[in-house]
Amino acid sequence: MKPRYYLLALPLFMAACHSEAPPRAKTAEAEPLTVKTTPVTTEKWDQTVTILGSLFPKDQATLGAEVEGTVQRTLVEFGDRVTEGQLLAVIDEDTYTTNLQRENGNLARAEANLVNARQNLTRAKDLSKTGAMSVNDFDLATAQVAQWEAEVKAAKADVAMAELNIKRCQVKAPFDGAIAERIITKGDYVKTGAALFTVVNDKVLKFIFEVPERYGSKVEKKLEITFGVDNYPGEVFKGTVYLISPTVSTASRAFNVGALVQNPDLRLKASSFARGTLVLERGQPILAVPQEAVISYAGVTKVFVAENGKAHSRSVQTGRLQDGKREISGEIKAGDQVILTGLSRLVDGSPVTIENKSSVTAAEASGHEKH
Repeated sequence: MKPRYYLLALPLFMAACHSEAPPRAKTAEAEPLTVKTTPVTTEKWDQTVTILGSLFPKDQATLGAEVEGTVQRTLVEFGDRVTEGQLLAVIDEDTYTTNLQRENGNLARAEANLVNARQNLTRAKDLSKTGAMSVNDFDLATAQVAQWEAEVKAAKADVAMAELNIKRCQVKAPFDGAIAERIITKGDYVKTGAALFTVVNDKVLKFIFEVPERYGSKVEKKLEITFGVDNYPGEVFKGTVYLISPTVSTASRAFNVGALVQNPDLRLKASSFARGTLVLERGQPILAVPQEAVISYAGVTKVFVAENGKAHSRSVQTGRLQDGKREISGEIKAGDQVILTGLSRLVDGSPVTIENKSSVTAAEASGHEKH
């Protein structure tokens, strides 16, 4: 019979099972990270909307020919400054002068016939009193007077129209401004309504831009705008709202707004592109933190707040940036200590030690004015 060695190993196995396992080492707690913080402050910033648009002349007119004929001369070129009533071009007047002479002749003939008819009526009245004229002849004399009176009125109207056509041969500026385009030249034959010049009033411009519909209740006349143009980098121009569209575009979900811009020195050019801001409300209180306190990653924007020795993540929404401070809203309040340093090493609940814990000063508590 073979020896059963497994019987000898059994007591050793059971003894091993009853022996105690060595104690595990405790996990070392993370060392607190030393950070710098600053309080969330209340600022008073103007509520504004970024605007993009173009500058247009307040008044613009395409002058058309009011009579038909050959252009005898032009007196201005594009770019010339003009004043209201200034002569710009002359269309051949000879035909219209001849027409005026003919109409004056017709008027003189009608007036002579009217004088003769009135004399005949006077004689008819005398004869009718003695019974020497029939009633029919008397009525005829009366009708002739009325007829020639009407002929005189018509002839006077024809004379007035002929005189007006002569005046229309002279093309004049409708307002103070500048010639934006000269379309015709000497020798051109133009028909009534043909375009001759484009005149613009560029001493006053209108800035046309769109505003999102969510601001519809806040946009009103006389609000201030500020803007700049590429031609004068860094320079700020101003205007005031004077036109507000009553409808919202279904394509852009925005509505048009127009602002008047004074341009007495003619530095700004019509049709220039401009960008700027529309001031909706002055000095509105907002919460702000230094820009370096804001973390944006994978579509999430947050800040870390130091509280009771821990870093706590708070989701926020951001707005405007001014002087290194970012407008925020969300899970945050004035006075919260936001962390500025070591943000890449923090997770929610990380232990922290504040190096320079500060509180909201009296000035910060009352708010700061930003425009």
